[in-house]
Amino acid sequence: MDSVLQRLPQGARVAIIRLRSMGDCILTTPALAILKQSRPDLEISVVVEDRFAPLFAGNPDVAAALPPERMVLRNWRPALTVNLHGGGTSAMLTFASGAKIRAGYAHFRYSFLYNVKIPTAQQILAVNRRVHTAEHIASAMFYLGAARVEIPRAHLFASPTPIGGQYAVIHPFASERGKTWPAKRFCEVAKAMERSDLQPVFVGGAGDDLAPFRAWRTMDNPPLSKLMSLISGAALFAGNDSGPAHMAAAFGVPVVVVFGNSDSRIWAPWRTPSEILSAEGGIRSVTVAQVVAALERLRVRV
Repeated sequence: MDSVLQRLPQGARVAIIRLRSMGDCILTTPALAILKQSRPDLEISVVVEDRFAPLFAGNPDVAAALPPERMVLRNWRPALTVNLHGGGTSAMLTFASGAKIRAGYAHFRYSFLYNVKIPTAQQILAVNRRVHTAEHIASAMFYLGAARVEIPRAHLFASPTPIGGQYAVIHPFASERGKTWPAKRFCEVAKAMERSDLQPVFVGGAGDDLAPFRAWRTMDNPPLSKLMSLISGAALFAGNDSGPAHMAAAFGVPVVVVFGNSDSRIWAPWRTPSEILSAEGGIRSVTVAQVVAALERLRVRV
């Protein structure tokens, strides 16, 4: 029996729904590369919120980034729509796309709207373990008929960095308290970096308080294009489990991540030199000495 991809006509349009967040969008790019490698003729769009659309700018695998609006998607006329998001909004977008083939994970809500139901990544990959998010997303492409290949690093594209010299990006924030290492400890790490002539640059998003880090260079809520440019030229990234950590991994920057209540097996930096630090007592049990030792293991002299 022909696979879904084999049934698509030459030059068909494929819509991939991936509304948010930063990390999820970044970790979708390996799957897009796999899909495009398997069928170079396909025209692929990503349906994504405007604030995350810059993550796909310059990506040769992506023909268009579409807003999550039903008529915009329907007018794009995809032959295949794949829902990688899983919520009710994305399910309705999938149905409203008008695509003849509508695919989504069988365990998603509203799966009755799909005429292709994708099994779990464990079933597709024939493994009995927790899988990384990049594996989870790429497995959908394999199920649809893409050639089984090694899942590549995420793909992001940025202009040259605006900062000269050796510097490290530190992102001391996270989406919740249980994922956030204390600010004072990040300051101690920054001091250790300075002793090795590595300039720390602290970055934060909307609503983040960079006041504790004003002794160093800071970048407050930069546009994603500027953040990518900064991170792409860094010698090192240090921070909590967050979207910018995945951004650094996509550029092959060595990454030190302090994990709290999230699962590093699912959210670890993908395919870059990295050190993951966690403790049974919670994120505050991770010490400055442990982070500095991780930097040394990554051959960053501190």
